[in-house]
Amino acid sequence: MNLLIFALACASLLATPGPTNTLLATAGAEAGWRPARHLLIAELAGYLLAVTILRAVLGPLIAAQPGFALALQGAVVIYVFHLAVALWRRGRRGAATGRSITFRRVMLTTLLNPKGVIFAFTLLPAAADGMLTELLVLSAEIVAIGFGWILLGDAFHGSLRNPAHAKIGYRLSAGMLTCLASVVAVRAIVAL
Repeated sequence: MNLLIFALACASLLATPGPTNTLLATAGAEAGWRPARHLLIAELAGYLLAVTILRAVLGPLIAAQPGFALALQGAVVIYVFHLAVALWRRGRRGAATGRSITFRRVMLTTLLNPKGVIFAFTLLPAAADGMLTELLVLSAEIVAIGFGWILLGDAFHGSLRNPAHAKIGYRLSAGMLTCLASVVAVRAIVAL
């Protein structure tokens, strides 16, 4: 795959709303862009770790035991539903106080993000040799597009001080995560 096509494909995938982007936007809305920007390191580390684990360990395991892929999807669904419930409950408290989106939460969510599978097995070259350029491009895009999601959330930062707006914001984030988890669950069920 030519580098320009690779970059465009990765950018399109990264810009698509998903669990990590929902958390980044929520963090931007909750805390503002400056306090949330450290979460970009968690996102980058999560994706790079996911690609490494998928290619080195889980890929061969899934090839040998296809049922393992369904178990992995089940774990993703449970975790994303857990995040949705946590954000829904946060909305009951009213105005945003403190930070509900942590480094660990973003890294784990990104590690379990289904986009990692697409990067690992579809977009990145099959051979590990010569993959450095693609990984550098992917890394730059992860940070740039993630920052865009934080800035999008930051546009609503002042609104979360109002308890009614905070409730709506957290509940919208919870709803988005529930939809995403449902899509993964349906795909897993259909694959049975």
